Amino acid sequence: MNATRQRIAHWFGFAENATGFRQEIIAGLTTFATMAYMVAVVPGMLAKGGLPFDAALTVTILMTVVTTLAMGIYTNRPFVLGPGLGSVAIFSFTLLGSGVPLPVANGIVLVSGVLFMLVSFLGVRDFVVRVIPHGVKVSVGVGIGLFIALLGFKQAGIIVADARKNVLVFGDLLAPPTLLAIAGFFLVLWLTTRKVRGGIILAIALITALAIPLGLARVPDSLISLPADFSALAFDMDVMAALSPAYLPFLLAFFIPDFFSTLGTLLGVGAQAGYLDKNGNLPGIDRNFHVDSCATTLGAFFSCPVLTTYVESSAGVQAGGRTGFTAVVTALCFALTLFVAPLAGMIPAAATAPVLMFIGISMMGSIRKVDFDDVTEYLPAFVCVAISIFSFNAGNGIAAAMLVYAFLKVAAGRWREDHWSVYLIALLMIYYFYIVAQH
Repeated sequence: MNATRQRIAHWFGFAENATGFRQEIIAGLTTFATMAYMVAVVPGMLAKGGLPFDAALTVTILMTVVTTLAMGIYTNRPFVLGPGLGSVAIFSFTLLGSGVPLPVANGIVLVSGVLFMLVSFLGVRDFVVRVIPHGVKVSVGVGIGLFIALLGFKQAGIIVADARKNVLVFGDLLAPPTLLAIAGFFLVLWLTTRKVRGGIILAIALITALAIPLGLARVPDSLISLPADFSALAFDMDVMAALSPAYLPFLLAFFIPDFFSTLGTLLGVGAQAGYLDKNGNLPGIDRNFHVDSCATTLGAFFSCPVLTTYVESSAGVQAGGRTGFTAVVTALCFALTLFVAPLAGMIPAAATAPVLMFIGISMMGSIRKVDFDDVTEYLPAFVCVAISIFSFNAGNGIAAAMLVYAFLKVAAGRWREDHWSVYLIALLMIYYFYIVAQH
């Protein structure tokens, strides 16, 4: 046993990183506690898109385990991966919900992943950073965040559609599921404000427990089971159909948040861990991008969009995690949840909706990075957010923002500030809206 521990300590460089087994294990458990809510939320969102819940749960956990292990072992960094909630929302509610076949939706994710791989392995990351307009790449996350929040409010029954007035209105705020969801939202706020470790998953557990006597959740006959068969979700894709220009906004909706969220998370958590050099760069960041981009591509083969580096990795770093062994411990914890499908299946929407509301609203913070003194920056950003929400489609928001951005740059006589590809994308967006108008 001591020899095994010594080999692990040598492999992950415990001495060089001033860490040890106890510190790394605690950090891994901390990261797991802060992002375990994903096991309850993501499969439920995929199920809303028509995927079998148990199979979606198995795929979600397996992809999280495999890609997190790869990150820990290949990069020796305490970063953890999982399906991004924004991408899952677009995949389930926008694509599948609007009638796009599952093979095509998987194909779009695959193309996004391959594009990310090309950017990562060919070393053109800085070029992509320059090409995508700053206001657009910032506002995409905000628009998707509000999109997620709106999903949460709808699932909670707080906001409903009024067909007579053609507007969104309050639902029955006195309905038991809605009251429970409202209580859950304030519970999430309380726990996160008090910085309780695993506060979100704790809130989900407490609300689920309250739902049982109210008849809103039912205790399953067995709390554990073998992992569900997910073969029906594997290798089901139509790449050629996904390459249609009509799906370009959705390709961007997957790629832009994945790329820039990963970049921001790696640099932010890397700074917290003390990894950055004197120029503010993260040594070995290319290896992190290799794993993240390959993870997105791998997930597409199993109907699991879009695997990305979770900002919750910062919780493990704060707890002392400094090596990839932290990620390995987190992955092993997730592997154990493969056998709790009945327990995850009993969680009601009243318990997961508050999480969507909270996370979605939390994503609005990046809007402060928009230059509100430059109309060519803030107006496209507003258009991206507004159209994403008003049309209930993040792809529409990105398409409109790129079109408005290109127009404003030309109108202001500043078209030379951007790469020619920005204007090519804008022309393709015109074609996209033409396709939309035909349906």
